[in-house]
Amino acid sequence: MTGSTGDELKAALPPALQARVTALRFAEGAATVVADVSGLDAIERERTEAALRVALLGQPGVSEVRVAMTADKVQRRIIAVGSGKGGVGKSTLSANLAVAMSRLGRKVGLVDADIYGPSQPRLLQTEGIKPRAKDSKMFPVPSPFGFGVLSMGNLIEGDKAIAWRGPMASGALGQLIDADWGDAEILIVDLPPGTGDVQLTMLQRHKPAGAVIVSTPQDLALIDATRAMQLFNQAGVPIIGVVENMAGYMCPHCGEVSDPFGSGGAEAEAARLGEAFLGRIPLTIKIRQDSDAGQPPAAGDSPEGQAFAAIARRVLTWLDNQ
Repeated sequence: MTGSTGDELKAALPPALQARVTALRFAEGAATVVADVSGLDAIERERTEAALRVALLGQPGVSEVRVAMTADKVQRRIIAVGSGKGGVGKSTLSANLAVAMSRLGRKVGLVDADIYGPSQPRLLQTEGIKPRAKDSKMFPVPSPFGFGVLSMGNLIEGDKAIAWRGPMASGALGQLIDADWGDAEILIVDLPPGTGDVQLTMLQRHKPAGAVIVSTPQDLALIDATRAMQLFNQAGVPIIGVVENMAGYMCPHCGEVSDPFGSGGAEAEAARLGEAFLGRIPLTIKIRQDSDAGQPPAAGDSPEGQAFAAIARRVLTWLDNQ
């Protein structure tokens, strides 16, 4: 095929690759191809590039293949999941929001920004998996739930303590958020508790589209959640709404419901501050067991999973209306 043209080389490609090729030029043994890889994640783009090289080098007269890839720019929006204190279930909510949104057909990614206490590798079955890197960019670790995740827990050994000062932690957050997220349109960021350096870096450099605030119903948690809302408000980041976690405990033996952390406090505080209330997540042993096993309830249709899915739908409705 020494005298071939670019059109003839394109016609020799498999149909799936032909559909991606927007231009192909052939001169002096070199095939130069431009491929549209819109909608493909980083791994799929690499596979497409490799497949084009193999297919074209297999044609007579082709001694060199140059591949350029183009894609529509993804309009990615960040949702920050925050709280004023630890232990209120922020990481569990973040993981289940990502799972539920993915099940609803949205292209999402999840950043575990809790640099000192990363939980997402356990919650999403990515423990022990290191992210790949290329040209100083990291690629998210694929989760079994249809989206990528990046966490310091994927970069260090699970039993190692991280003793970093604020600037180092903030720099690590930047690398996680600026990774190659492919076609992810929504990036959920699981923030550490409090209102420190990592939160400030997020607000100043990465400007979330909105924030979801998590609190348990008791007064002490609500005080800290209110501080977190104030931080986002001062930075001009809209509050999407408030979630009340650990809201009511149902005894698995007798079915009686009790409220060890109180009831309705987060909803009342949201109303007082003029913020939306997104819903409640119950305190059940199933959520704890499934989370420890890397099986987020939102991956199924149990009552617990439906509670997370309802909150995810409300968050998506907020995003779609912006």
